[in-house]
Amino acid sequence: MAESKQVQYLNKDFDGFKQKLLEFAEIYYPNTYNDFSENSAGLMLVEMASYVGDVLSFYADSQVQENFIEFAKQRNNLLSLAYNNGYFPQVTNAATAEIEVFQLVPSTITSGLVEPDYNYSLIIQEGSQLRSGNEKFYIEDKIDFSVSSSSDPTDVSVYSIDSDDNPNFYLLKKTKRAVSGEFRQTTFTFGAPEKFPTIELEDTNIIKTTQVTDSDGRLYYPVNYLAQETIFDPQQNIAQNDPNFAQYGDTTPFLLKLRKVPYRYIARYKTDNKLQLQFGSGISSGPDETIIPNPDNIGLGLPYGVDKLTTAFDPSNFLFTKAYGVAPSNTTLTVNYLVGGGASANVPANTITTFDSGSTSFFGANLDSTLQDTVTDSLAFNNPSPAVGGGDGDTNEDIRLNTISQYPSQLRTVTKDDYVIRAMSLPSQFGVVYKAYITQQNEQISDRISVYDEENVNALCLHILSKDSGGKLTNCDPALKQNLKTYLAEYRMLTDAVTIKDAFVINIGINFDVILLPNYNNSLVLNNIITELTSFFDTDKMQINQPILINNVRNVIDQVDGVQTVKKLEIVNKVGESGGYSQFAYDIKGATINEVLYPCIDPSIFEVKFPLIDIQGKVVTN
Repeated sequence: MAESKQVQYLNKDFDGFKQKLLEFAEIYYPNTYNDFSENSAGLMLVEMASYVGDVLSFYADSQVQENFIEFAKQRNNLLSLAYNNGYFPQVTNAATAEIEVFQLVPSTITSGLVEPDYNYSLIIQEGSQLRSGNEKFYIEDKIDFSVSSSSDPTDVSVYSIDSDDNPNFYLLKKTKRAVSGEFRQTTFTFGAPEKFPTIELEDTNIIKTTQVTDSDGRLYYPVNYLAQETIFDPQQNIAQNDPNFAQYGDTTPFLLKLRKVPYRYIARYKTDNKLQLQFGSGISSGPDETIIPNPDNIGLGLPYGVDKLTTAFDPSNFLFTKAYGVAPSNTTLTVNYLVGGGASANVPANTITTFDSGSTSFFGANLDSTLQDTVTDSLAFNNPSPAVGGGDGDTNEDIRLNTISQYPSQLRTVTKDDYVIRAMSLPSQFGVVYKAYITQQNEQISDRISVYDEENVNALCLHILSKDSGGKLTNCDPALKQNLKTYLAEYRMLTDAVTIKDAFVINIGINFDVILLPNYNNSLVLNNIITELTSFFDTDKMQINQPILINNVRNVIDQVDGVQTVKKLEIVNKVGESGGYSQFAYDIKGATINEVLYPCIDPSIFEVKFPLIDIQGKVVTN
């Protein structure tokens, strides 16, 4: 019987392989070949084998590493791992700039009063292109000078007057955001249907696709993965779309709806920075909404009438349904996309002034043509500050770090922090959640102001607040709450029940007496104290259920130049809607323990609403 030979697998480099091969030969072939001098043929064979082993070992290790985001080095692997883990890299980053938009309107007399004639207000559609040199920008939102609201104000000033000192032209101004990029278009022709067809756009600086349509006018929607059947669909918050929420259009301009999208695609950047679009595998032969696989096509088709509930499944049979979206066939796809971005898009201030292209119209009808020309010629744009944010996209290290950071969320909400972060990330067009705090239903003493009907004692309670037009804390309107409910439903765990409630606002005031050092101006020091306390109690720095450490307030006053001693410090409750304060009274004295002012049991937040009024101090002597 042949001797069993022992092989060790611990050596992985050239020197290790060479040493073990020599030892192997000495142990098992001592009399066959023993000339391993530097010039011998035997040593040559050993070193050649060691070389091959070293190369193979390197590539084996490399291939293993390339499967893990922490160790991968090749960009194509980093991109694939990022997409698989829910992060979507960018090859170019767009710059943004605040744009001031101006136009003139003539005056008109209404009920004896001279006022702007808003019939001459211009309406500029979203997507209109501006230019700064060779860099192009587009306006994100529609500009409608006829509308003025807290979320979209129109500034009005007198531009010129007539001989009687009456205004004959007014200047209207709006501020909008512009994003760098140029719209482009290309087409692709599809013939006979095929599974998961793929197309590739030639540009290498694509920011995003904006619209994909086929010859029949059907829209294809971008999704994160082909199995995703629904997307968020913003609808303008007007009476035609929802009469119940239209009254909140100023603070919540869009309603968040869900749309089922059988026509969809995923977009992926490749190693050469070109954008690839991939579509589904289904063939449309029935209604678009029929996207659930047919059980008759899924089972392996075993004989003898085996029950389909216990039959093994053939995954490939899913491809014969529209479960992964409809594949385009016998049609031409028109792809609109946006290119640009990069560091060159960070243009200086006062340079985005040219109106390149876009659709404009007047609010009114049957207008004077001469005045129309005057108004149209008056349209002007300017960026008072430089454009910022343009960059060259994600580096390999950016992809790695962002993917690792993104992975824990997995596009779902699991922990309490996940719900808070997700609520704060609600797109601003659907309303702005300014503060958020989450508890368990059974942690609450009372159950006020809920937009849900759940009475589950184990339900999560998400307490939220918004800001009013003056930057003060206020309750979120019902439209925003409904949007947030729809938004969270796409991410929450199936077993989670979430109740959305208003947090309570406790308005407070600060009264203090101080003793000053000699030779300091009383008014100046008091103003400086009020400024510092205003900054300390800024609502941006306050969180729901955050206590106030009174010693910290005292230290703020102590550190103001000129203050010798804080003689008295008192926090008082400001209450009463007639004075503009919250309706909720609070026992400040009873809630203060060991120099710490605690919020109430129900989630609440302290707010100094009117600092110039609510912060009062005086200088005293010993």
